Amino acid sequence: MIKPDKQRVFSINNEQEFADIALQIFRYQAENCEVYREFITNLKIDANAVKSIEAIPFLPISFFKSHQVVSSPDEAQVTFTSSGTTGMINSKHLVTDVSWYEESFRQAFNIFYGDIKGYCILALLPSYLERQGSSLIYMAEDLVKRSDNPDSGLYLYNHNDLYHQLKRQYQAKKPTLLIGVTFALLDFVENYPIDFPELIVMETGGMKGRRKEMIREELHQTLCKGFGVNAIHSEYGMTELLSQAYSKGDGIFNCPPWMRVITRDTNDPISTLNNEKTGGINVIDLANVNSCSFIATQDLGKVYADNSFEVLGRFDDSDIRGCNLLIA
Repeated sequence: MIKPDKQRVFSINNEQEFADIALQIFRYQAENCEVYREFITNLKIDANAVKSIEAIPFLPISFFKSHQVVSSPDEAQVTFTSSGTTGMINSKHLVTDVSWYEESFRQAFNIFYGDIKGYCILALLPSYLERQGSSLIYMAEDLVKRSDNPDSGLYLYNHNDLYHQLKRQYQAKKPTLLIGVTFALLDFVENYPIDFPELIVMETGGMKGRRKEMIREELHQTLCKGFGVNAIHSEYGMTELLSQAYSKGDGIFNCPPWMRVITRDTNDPISTLNNEKTGGINVIDLANVNSCSFIATQDLGKVYADNSFEVLGRFDDSDIRGCNLLIA
């Protein structure tokens, strides 16, 4: 089975195209991803008999901690690693062709926010900047560069510098997006509250043990007040995925055309659920063509009729990682 090329994946524009390409990638990965092939075999599933998305088995995300999940014979160009506390086993995503990741986040940004060159991109990502292998930093650095704006940049703990940059952007009336890890955004507004109604604030989740967990409503209310905005945007992404979903408020996420979220029964992980029923989140990410596109995450959520979804928490026995893990 031959895998589809980037042009075909990133030009999907209807459900039938998505289903056809998803099944093609499934068969390709069932042949070429050793870990996934063994997983399917152990489930006693005949890959050739899988004729619909609903019948595709989803690989538990924990396999990225214990195995090399790859479907390509090529060497990894970059290895993305998850963040975690000391002693924790981190996930590793071996990316054999990083152009798939670049194409995914660049096109997704354009779909949800328009031309990157219209923005000043500011990133407050201290915990990610302090380690190697962060896919979020890779994306943020690329967005900053492609914005072609001399005011764009990444920030560590220099909150005073960020505050003055935000003031300048407000005075210049320039479209500005501030993307930040949750605890850092909270730290910032505690000391540098600002009234910038036009600012887009995007939180990426994650307290990293720095602060107590907050329900989403409380968190967003605090950040709205601190930045003087009406809504907080969010990104749903993780080390094991090369695509991200975005929320422009109220914690409701939408996927780009090559990504889907499906919920599974928490008591029967092989069974999927109907819309608006709470279950484990399964993600189909067709940009993951060189690893595994069918991932069973440790997040809980529900999917709505329009394919939007909400993250409601995590399985109790899972460890905390740096994607969007807020309890709703």
